[in-house]
Amino acid sequence: MTIEKPEMIEFRDVHKYYGDYHALRGITASIRAGEFFSLLGPSGCGKTTLLRTIAGFEGISSGAVLIDGKNMAGVPANKRPTNMVFQSYAIFPHLTVEENVGFGLRRDPRSKDEKTRAVAEALEMVGLKGYGKRAAHALSGGQRQRVALARALILKPKVLLLDEPLSALDKKIREQMQLELIRLQREVGITFVLVTHDQEEALVMSDRIAVMFEGEIAQLADPETLYRRPASRKVADFIGTMNFLPAKVVAEDANHTDVEVAGFGRMHLSKDQVMAGNGGEGASVGFRPETLTILFDGQQPTDRESMGTITEVVYYGDMTYYDVKLDGTEEPMRISMRNVFGRPVLDIGTRTRVAWSPGALVLFR
Repeated sequence: MTIEKPEMIEFRDVHKYYGDYHALRGITASIRAGEFFSLLGPSGCGKTTLLRTIAGFEGISSGAVLIDGKNMAGVPANKRPTNMVFQSYAIFPHLTVEENVGFGLRRDPRSKDEKTRAVAEALEMVGLKGYGKRAAHALSGGQRQRVALARALILKPKVLLLDEPLSALDKKIREQMQLELIRLQREVGITFVLVTHDQEEALVMSDRIAVMFEGEIAQLADPETLYRRPASRKVADFIGTMNFLPAKVVAEDANHTDVEVAGFGRMHLSKDQVMAGNGGEGASVGFRPETLTILFDGQQPTDRESMGTITEVVYYGDMTYYDVKLDGTEEPMRISMRNVFGRPVLDIGTRTRVAWSPGALVLFR
């Protein structure tokens, strides 16, 4: 039996105005103690503004922000049990690594030896043991990010706030740092709140994710639920790649819905596959590229089968992505296939069989 962790951060109907601009629109949500939580959304959706209300860098127009059960109204940033790692790292280039990490301990009552030990422990925690005497300006981007993390964690905050901290790193270093942050969060056990516009980053790192659009939370769920059962077409379209086909509801009862789908025919969907939001458009079904399979010679479908024509091929080494226009549809569907040994890469124009399962589909209406 899973024991749910207590709340560390709570938003109660939080609104934020900048003049006439309504940046946050009634945010009500909670973040659990010891959770790796992400605020995900496009630029201008309000995710950084919401993060800054936790830190105390932004006031709110109405509502309440609570940290560890205490209302933060009137509590300045330097009195909150939080610390922030910025996108720009904000480390001091004229100081050494250990001077940067220990900067927040200047007024700490601990002895000099205790502070030295704390700095050494923080550097070891982020994988920079032995780098203390090095000049900060001589570090790589990934190493500077580690210094910023160590400086934030040395003060032992209850909440660590991460404002797109990996966006300036190249792909390989960014992926390494994602794994390091996951390890670090588990090791220190405190609440991490990450702001990112990178869907893959949020899915990889988070226990739960709040997807935001236009100052509101569109869906808050664990990564698997967001990916497999998005609450609206807008969320589905934002998280990863999603194919859509027009659909028509032909029958339904309390537990099931029958739909007629272009290229797929009639299907029987369960209640958990039916979502409400379709952005004002007609009904459609969505499905991920990996839930369809191209059938090669001699293969038999595990469930349903449709015919189509390959219109585009994109080879990625481990994967090949095919665009396939199914018979009876207007737009091609994206299908991802792993390049196992002996499996050929098909050419544009090839007629092919496509297998799929009704259980992988989500209906938006």
